[in-house]
Amino acid sequence: MKDESYPTTEALVASLQETESAPGTSGSRLARLKRRGLCVVVWLRRHPGLIATFGFVSGVSSFLLVERHEGVARAMAVAMLAGWLLLVLERVLDRALERRFGFGLPPALVRYLTQFTHQESLFFALPFFFASTSWNSGQAVFTGALGLMALVAILDPVYFGRLATRRWLFLGYHTLTLFALLLVVFPLVLQVPALASYQLALALAVVLSFPTLTGAISVPRWWRGLLVLALLAALGAAGWLARLWVPPATLRLTQVAVTSVVDEAQRAPAESLRQIEAGQLLAEGLYAYTAIHAPLGLSEKVVHVWRHEGRVVDRIELEVNGGRAEGYRAWTRKRNFPDDPRGRWQVQVLAADDRMIGTLRFRVE
Repeated sequence: MKDESYPTTEALVASLQETESAPGTSGSRLARLKRRGLCVVVWLRRHPGLIATFGFVSGVSSFLLVERHEGVARAMAVAMLAGWLLLVLERVLDRALERRFGFGLPPALVRYLTQFTHQESLFFALPFFFASTSWNSGQAVFTGALGLMALVAILDPVYFGRLATRRWLFLGYHTLTLFALLLVVFPLVLQVPALASYQLALALAVVLSFPTLTGAISVPRWWRGLLVLALLAALGAAGWLARLWVPPATLRLTQVAVTSVVDEAQRAPAESLRQIEAGQLLAEGLYAYTAIHAPLGLSEKVVHVWRHEGRVVDRIELEVNGGRAEGYRAWTRKRNFPDDPRGRWQVQVLAADDRMIGTLRFRVE
């Protein structure tokens, strides 16, 4: 037996046809508009892959247009937010339609639009996360989870038959999708730095989950509020503690080098070194050169963390300004090394909230 939550094409048609039979709607401009809407919805329902394709193409396009046509990329991001705004205001719109025209939004249509918003948001955000993920770290888990969520969003039997029927699981899916989208939109549209973007995205995702949590908890009223607040606090704390597993979506390395010479006039490194002699290192020091891409208008603090055999020996801050297609070129120079610097070295490139942007590696012999 097919789950009742699965909105088949027939269910969509029936739901929309019910609105046409509502009093005062026949023969009007509204009726014609509804018939056109019915045709569009049914056509899209019969071609579900088009929605996912559009979402993925819009995400890739926005990613590629960031440095060249910033306005277009931002418009795409704003369009994603508009879809979420409609979801948030769904009940308000439903009541307004009921008062004005005598019918509300068909439940099957609402479920379909929710799926559409999830698809668009995930496929829009994925290219940014794929480009900024450090795949040899825990960030691979987060980005992999987003990829799996995007796949679920285009598989109707899984999305409606397995996910939508489990309220708590669907709540997590819904919240994480919004969170990922906001991590892209805040720096891209509002030029909010990585740390503030993460804090704002986490806070907004937690706050918007409040109505769903309230409706999902069926316990005695006198302590339901306390339980909801405790769950919200736990959700926020978990999100903050897990931040190191979340890539800084709009920051990525475009060029890296560990070198003994940097041409400051050309802002370019000499040959990148994978190995260096201890004597040369102690005599000349070493540069960690990074070109970091960031959206136009974004000013971001990053940190070069020098590690020797896993132990932190230095942290050097620098500032990155976005807008250059090849990335903002900056470097740090380290001259003070241990008496015995031999072994494995890393220079981790971190955002201001310690999220990984990338890693440079070299060995001292």
